[in-house]
Amino acid sequence: MARIDVGSDHAAVALRRAVVAHLVARGRTVREVGPAVGERVDYPDQAADVARAVATGDASLGVMICGTGIGVSIAANKVPGVRAALVHDVTTARFAAQHNDANVLCLGGRLLAEPLALECIDAWLDTAFEGRHQHRLDKITALENDG
Repeated sequence: MARIDVGSDHAAVALRRAVVAHLVARGRTVREVGPAVGERVDYPDQAADVARAVATGDASLGVMICGTGIGVSIAANKVPGVRAALVHDVTTARFAAQHNDANVLCLGGRLLAEPLALECIDAWLDTAFEGRHQHRLDKITALENDG
């Protein structure tokens, strides 16, 4: 089982640590990216680190967390080959995997309680991509390549 990279900015250190512990408990290999408590950072830097690791294959998947999840999802999606999905509940997490084959899951640390965030992670990891949506992903890849 390949590595999952989990990153956050300063707004989501506690949730990042909970996600890391949860993934390790599930038997996953994890690399943690982000600041210590009280250290301020800019979320695009952590999002780029995790997204580039996923795009190059150093990590199989990534999880990014900032205050709302919006900033990290925008930043991660700038990296070609990344399909970062901002999710707010188990349903959107499941569809991120099933329909979009999202390889980076983005969460809002100030918006989701820890139990719900962990349920979202589980739903995303436990849901298989439906290949019938591949033609749509091919169109997204074409946008990356052609603008």
